[in-house]
Amino acid sequence: MKADQIERYARHLVLKEIGGSGQNALLAANVAIVGAGGLGGPAALYLAAAGVGQITLFDDDTVSLSNLQRQIQFETDNLGQSKVGALATRLRAVNPDVTVTPTPSRLSRENAAKLLQHHDLILDGSDRFATRFMINDAALALGIPLISGAVGRFDTQVGIFAQPGPCYRCFVPDLPPQEETCAEVGVVGALTGITGSMMAMETIKWITGAGIPLHGRLWMYDGLSAESRTVKLARDPACPACGDR
Repeated sequence: MKADQIERYARHLVLKEIGGSGQNALLAANVAIVGAGGLGGPAALYLAAAGVGQITLFDDDTVSLSNLQRQIQFETDNLGQSKVGALATRLRAVNPDVTVTPTPSRLSRENAAKLLQHHDLILDGSDRFATRFMINDAALALGIPLISGAVGRFDTQVGIFAQPGPCYRCFVPDLPPQEETCAEVGVVGALTGITGSMMAMETIKWITGAGIPLHGRLWMYDGLSAESRTVKLARDPACPACGDR
């Protein structure tokens, strides 16, 4: 590492769980973030600050006024701009060590595997189950670990889905009969920051080998009661994505 990098990452370097080898692993990592909004934005900011070497952003949306209540990576001057473009500019300002690739296109079943290949981790900050299923299937096909976050109203959850172990569809096998989005049920802005930060934390742990990641586990937090719990997830032999059939 260069002298300025040693100073920039000094608080990581003194942690025995990360140290020089862990920081070098972060600098060499290539992470994909699907969704540049309430979850992907805070996650990206912390990962860029941590020195993750390559970050690819996927989102075809533009910044709207209603985003600013929770998507703290954006400013009022960003209204109407591409989310991935505005976020990429912010990340480069945070840390010039990071190579950021903004991809202002929507992932589909036809292009997801091609666009997500060659990444070490995929972070899913999308807000629809169909998109989550598609990303899960691509991650399975590519053999890339998936960190999934979801938030609504005052509740949130984060989990890591990687083989061997359950995939996302072992946890949610089918589309729910009534899907609710944040636009429909609301969400408190600070909760998205908690979730995105947790996704970044799990990414850093996975890359550096620090601690025990949420592999095969789901962390759930109730913002109204300030209570959290972690549950184990089991692989479903009848899972429509990774099951034996």
